[in-house]
Amino acid sequence: MKIKIIILTLFMLALFSAKAQNDTLKTSTPKIGLVLSGGGAKGLAHIGVLKVIDSLGVKVDYVAGTSMGAIIGSLYASGYTGKQLDSIFKVIDFDKLINDDLPRASKAFYERENSEKYAVTLPFENFKIKLPSALSRGQNTYALISRLTLHVNNITDFSKLPIPFFCIATNIETGQAVMLNSGNLAQSVMASGALPSLFQPVTINNQVLIDGGVVNNYPIDELRAKGMDIIIGVDVQDGLATIEELSSALDVLAQINNFRTINDMKLKVKKTDVYIKPDIKDYSVVSFDEGSKIIENGKQAAFEKIDNLKKLINPSQKKTSYKINMNAKDSITINDIVIKGNEKYTRAYILGKLKLKNNEKISYESFNNGINNLVATNNFDSFEFELKDSNNKKGYNLIANLKETKVNTFLKLALHFDDLYKSAALVNITQKRLLFDNDVASLDFVLGDNIRYNFEYFIDKGFYWSIGLRSRYHQFNKDISAKLLLDDAQITSTGLNKIDVELQDQTNQFYVQTLFRKDFSLSAGLEHKRLEIKTQTLASNNQTNPFVFESTDYVSVFGGLKFDTYDNKYFPKSGVYFNGDLHMYLYASKFNTDFDNFSIAKADIGYTFSVSNKLVFNLQTGGGFKVGSKSTQTLDFALGGYGNNLINNFIPFVGYDFISLTGNSYVKAFASADYQIFKKQHITLEGNWANVEDDIFQTGEWLTLPNYRGYALGYAVETFIGPIQVKYSYSPEQTQSVWFFNVGFWF
Repeated sequence: MKIKIIILTLFMLALFSAKAQNDTLKTSTPKIGLVLSGGGAKGLAHIGVLKVIDSLGVKVDYVAGTSMGAIIGSLYASGYTGKQLDSIFKVIDFDKLINDDLPRASKAFYERENSEKYAVTLPFENFKIKLPSALSRGQNTYALISRLTLHVNNITDFSKLPIPFFCIATNIETGQAVMLNSGNLAQSVMASGALPSLFQPVTINNQVLIDGGVVNNYPIDELRAKGMDIIIGVDVQDGLATIEELSSALDVLAQINNFRTINDMKLKVKKTDVYIKPDIKDYSVVSFDEGSKIIENGKQAAFEKIDNLKKLINPSQKKTSYKINMNAKDSITINDIVIKGNEKYTRAYILGKLKLKNNEKISYESFNNGINNLVATNNFDSFEFELKDSNNKKGYNLIANLKETKVNTFLKLALHFDDLYKSAALVNITQKRLLFDNDVASLDFVLGDNIRYNFEYFIDKGFYWSIGLRSRYHQFNKDISAKLLLDDAQITSTGLNKIDVELQDQTNQFYVQTLFRKDFSLSAGLEHKRLEIKTQTLASNNQTNPFVFESTDYVSVFGGLKFDTYDNKYFPKSGVYFNGDLHMYLYASKFNTDFDNFSIAKADIGYTFSVSNKLVFNLQTGGGFKVGSKSTQTLDFALGGYGNNLINNFIPFVGYDFISLTGNSYVKAFASADYQIFKKQHITLEGNWANVEDDIFQTGEWLTLPNYRGYALGYAVETFIGPIQVKYSYSPEQTQSVWFFNVGFWF
């Protein structure tokens, strides 16, 4: 019995000893923290470092980050691997992401015209120009981060994430650092990365927050205070630039900020156990197009510290693996919708733009498209949302916080040159909510070789009947085909094929419009047109006044049908386009003594498709005809030239100068190949073919081989003022070439 008691006692002592040793081992396992600095595009190097850390099996216990480090760090902390982050960031179009470039399909017809005409838009209040708070609202970035962190959407305490996390922002009112470790993860990360002048500030708990890098770009002390024993630090901050490298005011401002940051880092480097400094001095904070190289440089920098990192591997401590299906075609159910912050815009208006209903299952893509539709109205400075798990229900509750745009007057500017209207500078005043909450008034005034204006007033009721008023004035001087002005006998007697004319056109319209979907509209209205055409060519030697061909007021009714899914107006890569128009001319002033009623119908259709990332084909066809009296020729079809804003029935046709081929009916086919040789630089090859004469649909001429052909080789570059294009065109019938130049958006 004594022996049994002794054996049992020894066994219990051994058991307690093993447990004590195990507890000691547990407490002696060092906690590893990871701190990621800010640095804009340079922060992509963090991904390369994370790939190495993952490959070694190093378990990170806490992540801290600032700015870009906060973005990468939050995704890593929410369960993504370095390899997954590499895949995600390599396919992101950072230009669209940062510039809030919303898909064209999300914009209503009116908003599309705005975004495709003006180079600069500035808030304008009390007759004073106000600079916007930032170049970007950050809406695309917020939507992306929200989407990527949807699987942890219900975690409001960031220490409960798969890897505990916090980030640093700056209180713009006090200049103090703010630690963000709870709340809305996407919103917190956006605050940490709200680079001044690039992204607008983010308000959290009544604090207006901007980029944390302003005060603490490497939060190692805060991370150490979380109980971390070993710190891995990745530093992608700039060093001090030389005088030769300080080539702009932005460089000087960055240098001033770097004084403090670099001084801080002298101390913080010493506190970092494994300090990783990627060699990315050849890149800037906006070098996102060099992302693959930056990630690789981060990977190489981590390999240089491979021996230090291997020491952190604990075989007894397995790294938790989180499975995130990045390729899933998600559908989500929206149960309840809570809208906050709306004052002028009703809940029905907001839900109508979002296209959401309670208890509805939709794809996440449709959900995101609805957000784009709302943001594209430019009626809101921000749209922050959360998808919260519903209690006892499948799906989510949508909680949306809106910030309505307070400024409703804008000054917009643009520059342009082409071969018809010549040089022009556009000044626009746009007033939203002039008479109603959903109206907009816009006045374009064009200064240059040919003074013009365009006024529009539109009451937008979406899919109900909207009401519009439009008045525009165009003028130009040009040698045009005599057939548009003279009959055959007059041409024979004068011997003129071309006449140098001054054309002035003022058109006023009242119309109603409805949408079947946001890219499919039907309109109808009443139009008044004042058309004047005169020349000095036919004036007698002793006559000082020009010879007048036309000085007539026309009244007509019109209808139009438009369908447009092109993804870009100037360089489309996909989509279908259709535009049909019918004008019935009912009255003309006494100058046109031979006037009798007539109608003009025309339509054109296009289809664009991509065969690769660089090569795009565009196919188009169009035609038109006149029915009724032939006494009025000046509104007949006239083909020639290149352009996007030609008035009346002037139709572009490369190979011929503007208004060279005329008739009361025409058919035209067009094909182009667009090859993007470099980013935003295009080589284009175009061909068009046409028959244009009087009554070709009655004579059958429209079915014959084309009488007119034209081909063009062009180069174009996309800029912030619009496309800059040069085209060399040639016509076999004329055996001569015509050059076309264009600078800026068409207006």
